[in-house]
Amino acid sequence: MTPRLELRGISKSYPGVIANDDISLSVLPGEIHAVLGENGAGKSTLMKIIYGATPADRGQIVCDGKTLPEHGPAISRELGIEMVYQHFALFESITVVENIALSMPGKMDLKRLAVRIRDVSERYGLPIDPFRLVLSLSVGERQRVEIVRCLLRQPKLLILDEPTSVLTPQAVRTLFKTLRQLAAEGCSILYISHKLDEVRELCHSATVLRGGKVTGETDPRQATSAELARMMVGSDLPEMTVAPSELSQLPLLAVNNLSMASETATGTSLKSVNLEVYGGEIVGIAGVSGNGQGELAAAISGEKITSAAEDIILEGRAVGHLNAGRRRDLGLGFVPEERLGRGAVPPYELSENALLTAHRLGMVKHGMANRRKARDFASAVIEKYKVKASGPNAKAHGLSGGNLQKFIMGREIELAPKVLLVSQPTWGVDVGAAAFVRQTLIDLSRSGKAVIVISEELEELFEICDRLYVICNGELSPPLYRAETNIEEVGLLMTGTGPTCAASEEQMESIRHAV
Repeated sequence: MTPRLELRGISKSYPGVIANDDISLSVLPGEIHAVLGENGAGKSTLMKIIYGATPADRGQIVCDGKTLPEHGPAISRELGIEMVYQHFALFESITVVENIALSMPGKMDLKRLAVRIRDVSERYGLPIDPFRLVLSLSVGERQRVEIVRCLLRQPKLLILDEPTSVLTPQAVRTLFKTLRQLAAEGCSILYISHKLDEVRELCHSATVLRGGKVTGETDPRQATSAELARMMVGSDLPEMTVAPSELSQLPLLAVNNLSMASETATGTSLKSVNLEVYGGEIVGIAGVSGNGQGELAAAISGEKITSAAEDIILEGRAVGHLNAGRRRDLGLGFVPEERLGRGAVPPYELSENALLTAHRLGMVKHGMANRRKARDFASAVIEKYKVKASGPNAKAHGLSGGNLQKFIMGREIELAPKVLLVSQPTWGVDVGAAAFVRQTLIDLSRSGKAVIVISEELEELFEICDRLYVICNGELSPPLYRAETNIEEVGLLMTGTGPTCAASEEQMESIRHAV
């Protein structure tokens, strides 16, 4: 059988970095082929080369037996190559059909296009209303729009980058059903994911990259997750250790009946949110993206001031009226979801990024920054948290996502916070870095600190959290004991359709008085 896609010796270099080094792989018609690797292994660069968004320095791309000359995304689409990026490219203020029309060639009749959208979306089990405004859609529904937009062009090769990172377990099953149907019809699929269990369940074959090179090819259905991880990182992952929890007598952080109106039309208002976190535990907040997680993080961190000081209590002190800097001074640490832009300034050196929050450690005097202390601090974080960087002078945007996340996490933990709020700690992070980040959070909590983790990765929350809350439409569920619930139940709560399996008052009382 002639391969649908064949790469021969693809190489791509940037100043000081070899992103792809003589990469060859082959994808057959109807094959679901995974591309695995750590952050910085060269996966994204390779996909951009296939799609035509980035030219290769050397090598050949062969599609259905024909060698492709230099090409761009427009030519790729004509050849039947479509790509769904991890971060969607949709205009929120217009409808689904208008968004899709913008990507179609020629002038489109919106009514006829809407009929096609309904037909195709229902055929593949991804029903979507073409006349809904995108801003009213959930993240899962927006992903449907992106996939349907590709399906309307009848792709021969579909590239998916981290397609399940923001989906509930129920939505993941629907997506897998659709992808299997596409494969059965002859469409080839390139699938990038850090979720190895999903790769083993869905994919027929896998190519593993490490350091820009192909280090192995395997049938993931015949391999364990540990074996795949070992191929990716070159060694066994450390086993996670969870020591018994000893809780503080009083909560270190409490949110009391917090209601906060959204400042934007696309945001979510918080409604009577109650939350308690004790020293010695990790509390997880699960939810589909866009259900109030960002607003809750802003309220807790101090990016948004609440209407009453008593809305937020930090170690017994009302802080709802204090800004983010004052809350940090009192022992609240925060790792935001957006690494570049909020967690770090992309063009700044790591030593300069250390100053953003660690200036409290004597790095600034009379308004002047002590650069030596900043470099020493950044160097210590790089070494202690195993950050792959050339040194404290490395630019933030030059690090892979996983390594920048480790640096930001290390920076915040070295400030010795009493409460640490972390949003999406391992989003887009490879298995090795994810294991390190999760163990770091566990160790911090077992040292007596309170840790709050906002994540859409349910497996992650069940792996590290002692208790869970679910946020849906700005409302927070009662607390759930990890041992007394399951992923299916939490997934239903995330969509607002599941039963509440909350801890009893007696159980909550035992938490409050535990030592």
